[in-house]
Amino acid sequence: MSHTQFALLSNQAIAVCGVFYFLALMAHLAEWAVGRTVPIDAIASGASTTTTVAAAEGGGTTVTDTLVDVDDDSADRMERFGRVGLMLTVVAALAHFVAVASRGLAADPVRVPWGNMYEFTMTGTLFVVIGYLALYRRYKLGWLAPVVTGFVLITLMVDVLLLYTPVVQLRDSLHSPWLIIHVVAAITATGAFTIGGMASVMYLIKARWLETDHTGDKAGYLARLPGLVQLDQLAYRTIAFAFPVWTFAALIAGPIWAQAAWGKYWGWDPKEVWAFITWVVFAAYLHARATAGWKGRAAAIIALIGLATLWFNFIGINFFFGSGSQHSYA
Repeated sequence: MSHTQFALLSNQAIAVCGVFYFLALMAHLAEWAVGRTVPIDAIASGASTTTTVAAAEGGGTTVTDTLVDVDDDSADRMERFGRVGLMLTVVAALAHFVAVASRGLAADPVRVPWGNMYEFTMTGTLFVVIGYLALYRRYKLGWLAPVVTGFVLITLMVDVLLLYTPVVQLRDSLHSPWLIIHVVAAITATGAFTIGGMASVMYLIKARWLETDHTGDKAGYLARLPGLVQLDQLAYRTIAFAFPVWTFAALIAGPIWAQAAWGKYWGWDPKEVWAFITWVVFAAYLHARATAGWKGRAAAIIALIGLATLWFNFIGINFFFGSGSQHSYA
């Protein structure tokens, strides 16, 4: 295939994956719509569940779900929608991978597919999906499916409509092995931080829901979310994994590459500054948990502040600082 054909394939594959992400989102929305009439224990194999509003924040009353009669047909339909949604997400991820890979093959000479904002966003969302699928069984992340598919679908739509750039050669400063090392680490950390942020959002939503006296509900999406402790732990574990990876990407690999490309390790470039701000916020998150025992709502808010600085760094910098950044290409 020619480079032009690979470019066309990439554009077609990103459209295809968008369709499958949309179908996956619809399947998962149908899953949770059916689940509004299915008590929790219909899916939980008869195991009782315990949800504690204050458990993640230092004590409080405990509400325990009990066994109830269930509608077997509705429970089966809910499980089928869930399996279809997962299958569609896997197909979408495969098409997404084809779009990313063929984008790199479309360049002449062939290069890595993250030379600009469009490509980085396309690759970053792929890593979010890969992280979700990798953790799906271990952490039983079926409840996160509509959040992930909705986030990726919307982000890809914005990427295609606002950030699309034709395939071009890399700038001279990007011809370096550090392009692979630095960006792969940054994208990996971004995917993990994003999943942690999603868990933090759901923590705050469920905590608020429980505070409005829904503790006795046994059906519906929010009732089926993991307990607050589990949501808090998922956010912490993904952020704890991402933080050292981000440290390497932003504070080690990035400066080394900057020295090789521009002759200085640190130039107070807007992207450098915001990458450091992101590092400080997540460092504060981990430090507060380790030393002051901050968990629950306070930790979730800090995590979301960190996530906001992260995505502003990747997308917002170019809109607000434009050509004032040496990283304006990405």
